Amino acid sequence: MELPRRLLITLAVAVLPSSPVVAYAQAAPALPTLPVRVLVESPAETQTDLQIFCLFRSSPENALHGSLSEIDEKLHGALTQIRSPKLFGGELGETILLTPPAGALGAKRVLIIGLGDSSSFSPQRMYLAGKIGLREANRLGVAHPFFAPTVLDGGVTGFSTGEVAEQVVRGFRDALAAEALLRGTSVASAPAVIDFTFLAGATHAAETQAGIDRALGRPPARAR
Repeated sequence: MELPRRLLITLAVAVLPSSPVVAYAQAAPALPTLPVRVLVESPAETQTDLQIFCLFRSSPENALHGSLSEIDEKLHGALTQIRSPKLFGGELGETILLTPPAGALGAKRVLIIGLGDSSSFSPQRMYLAGKIGLREANRLGVAHPFFAPTVLDGGVTGFSTGEVAEQVVRGFRDALAAEALLRGTSVASAPAVIDFTFLAGATHAAETQAGIDRALGRPPARAR
């Protein structure tokens, strides 16, 4: 399948204090910003040090579609092989880190985050996925990680990509705010993450941008 043409949208994600604790820490350094770039590209094709995507709980009805199927094929069925309760069950918040063989994927490492049961999924789960994604990228020392929700490719179609993106970016924002607060008390080092690339399908880029804008409290962009 021919990949869609790249569409880059640069978005500045401001980390806003959302709790009394953060707002009260006046001695802490200024809260950082996290640029987020929306890119129309398959996670099977990304060139990055760390590609993050999500999987629902392993079960027969949760077949791999789209980019997930592409990734599985390029990894010679590795996703299919690990998707079991005893290996990687896809439980909410469960993670596994893969290092693909050279040349198999453009990404040097792949972090998979579990989303739990697909039948009861709601976009609010992506808030936790966003937090985990940012914190794990920091722990791995990756400056420019990529994130793909892969909710649609996981077979769940009842929610807009904007709803999903909004929750992911809220997770990015709050995880980064927590790290800024900890640095202010000298118990954390500077974050490794400089920016995030958020992957979206060609027909969902504007929706994804709108969701990120909502997470930041911005007014919706005017139609051209």
